Amino acid sequence: MALVVFLRGVNVGGHRSFRPSMLAKELADLDVVNIGAAGTFVIRQPVTQARLRAELTRRLPFDAEVMICHGRDILRLMAQRHFAHQPVRRDVVRFVSVLSRSPGSNPSIPASFPARGEWLLRILATERRFVFGVYRRQMKAIGYLGEIDRLFGVRATTRNWNTITAIAKVLGYGATDRASERRRK
Repeated sequence: MALVVFLRGVNVGGHRSFRPSMLAKELADLDVVNIGAAGTFVIRQPVTQARLRAELTRRLPFDAEVMICHGRDILRLMAQRHFAHQPVRRDVVRFVSVLSRSPGSNPSIPASFPARGEWLLRILATERRFVFGVYRRQMKAIGYLGEIDRLFGVRATTRNWNTITAIAKVLGYGATDRASERRRK
């Protein structure tokens, strides 16, 4: 099964910048697919996590936190429908934070930030190393994403739900539905 890599804090505000597409080309023997500019990759050739982590560390021009999960974990997330009861709104972003490891204990969920007044970030659910939530499209809201590290006691990196969906497509999510639909036509 494929592996999925999430780099933390790269290509943000001009800091720790690199070209993910170039890194993917350098790792072509692992059949790497780059997803966006935030340091998200799908590795489709079999490789151990230890070897993959060593390859990334060797090729990146800076130290980076690397979170790796199995592709089947992403496919399982897609099936869970954690956002089913969240209306799609232009001013609200759906996200998934990937924790560096499973937390020792889970905090009370749902949770909203700030604790008083209008919420800017809401944590809706957790599943193993994944935290699901929404935030308002406001600069102050981004600052509350750091609360996820504190709340769970481990480091996290966050991706838009659209990125998770793009990863799932690379992994073949929905391919059987499309194939059966073509057969019916």
